[in-house]
Amino acid sequence: MDIAAFLQLSDLREARLIAGEKGVDRRIGNVKMMDAPDIIHYLTQDDLLVTTAYHYVGKPELLLDLIKEMKRIGCAGLGIKQERFLGQIPKSVLAYAKQVDFPIIALPEQLGLSYVANQVLSTILDQRTHELTTALDAHRAFSEHIVSGKGLLHLVENVAQLVGAPILLMNERCQVISASNSANPVGNGMEYLYRMGYAFFPEGSPYTSFTLLMNQPKTVTAFPVYTDKAKKSILVILNSLPSHDRQAYLLIEQATNVIAFELMKENALKQYTRRAKNEFFLHYINGQYATKDETINRAQEFGLYNDRPYKCVAGRLDQEETSLGFKENHIEIEKVFDFVEEELSIFPFQSHLFIKGDICFVLLEGEKDDTIGDSLQAVDFALEMIQEHVFLHFKRSISFGVSHLCRQFWDVREAHQEATNALHSGRLSGSRQFVQTYQAKDLVKLLRMIPREDLNEFCDYNLKKLTEPSVNEMGLIQTLAVYLETHCQISETAKRLYVHRNTIIYRLEKIEELLGKNLKDPDTTLHLRLALRIQHTLQTM
Repeated sequence: MDIAAFLQLSDLREARLIAGEKGVDRRIGNVKMMDAPDIIHYLTQDDLLVTTAYHYVGKPELLLDLIKEMKRIGCAGLGIKQERFLGQIPKSVLAYAKQVDFPIIALPEQLGLSYVANQVLSTILDQRTHELTTALDAHRAFSEHIVSGKGLLHLVENVAQLVGAPILLMNERCQVISASNSANPVGNGMEYLYRMGYAFFPEGSPYTSFTLLMNQPKTVTAFPVYTDKAKKSILVILNSLPSHDRQAYLLIEQATNVIAFELMKENALKQYTRRAKNEFFLHYINGQYATKDETINRAQEFGLYNDRPYKCVAGRLDQEETSLGFKENHIEIEKVFDFVEEELSIFPFQSHLFIKGDICFVLLEGEKDDTIGDSLQAVDFALEMIQEHVFLHFKRSISFGVSHLCRQFWDVREAHQEATNALHSGRLSGSRQFVQTYQAKDLVKLLRMIPREDLNEFCDYNLKKLTEPSVNEMGLIQTLAVYLETHCQISETAKRLYVHRNTIIYRLEKIEELLGKNLKDPDTTLHLRLALRIQHTLQTM
């Protein structure tokens, strides 16, 4: 009970509040009577002290010291029979009590102090008994809910009815998991605060209250729901709860425990489903299913339909956390990938996440009749936004490789390879926090991937005799290049080199003699064309 409730007790209605009117909400946890001048050493927080002030007759300054010390300790207030011995409480004492909102109550003279104490303690005991009864009833209701397995929505509705206010259950990123009432504006406001880095629960705080300034300002009270040491969801009461309403807080404390159990149960099921889905995907990309029909049927079990377009995204953190061990680092990577999966849920396309080692693969599913992938146009924007949020919340950068659109699930294996290659290509270039779409490599890019020593060896084998000083002045290399470039047309070669046709014939015969090969052989011309291209590439590397 508080001071206001104390003043409403039937036998104490003649009691008057003579100072500290703004402190009527101070909680009374116990009542103590003064029978010695050193009573201050035996007072604790929330104590209401009742006294005749006999020990302070003629010593008003000591009464002031007593009240200052009671204020410091956090006592509820002072009940005093001022007419018994004091006659009147000193003005300095009343002025201080008013200044610090510390309640001083003038007790009726006809009531004994023990009677006052018994009345208050009986009321407190009744309240505690009522709280215990309510807590047992709530515990029974929540236990029945756990046994019945009705799920989170039914549980949240029950809590809302018991508390008498609408309720939102949100995950640690302030995305609504369940709600007892339509409260999207409040949910949106909470999510905005989260993205701005607002700390909902200061260190050591069991709950927090604040007002969201929207079209209609709304006061909310938020309680943490711990599912493990690192993660916590948020139970949001769309109302302000009085700090002295112990019954409501006991009820919510029990509710958060049951909700935490329900969330852990759902998370265990989700993890089991993810493992099964992940195993299917790895088997699929490794080609472990015998037929196309078997693959498509297995995919449908996980909501992956063959008649939808897909894009595959491969994501990987740019740097490994060297300060962590292997196990801790893997846990941190999974946290980031979980975050990526939940961030993708806000975009207008279906996503399916799989994990393979330190890489996550996301299949982004387009609409059924979308043959050109219009429904997946915002992929790059979504991934860039996710990169910003990952850096904001984890101080880590992540990069993505994106495949081309594939028209059906059966083609996802190729899309998976494209996404992997795009991610690998971006990392080789030294980039960080990039989104790179797969580009098919042209011949020059392929050649650059081969060691320079091997390229030189190939050129020497096919062209060395044409580059020796004794024959270099004859222009045989240039003639051969133009001849192959014109699809082996002698007249066109002569025209481009501004020489007679017979000169080209002579040079070609000389080339065949030096190489010991027939230029009309397709394999020979292929090797020579490739050697010439490699030679040009080496000059630019």
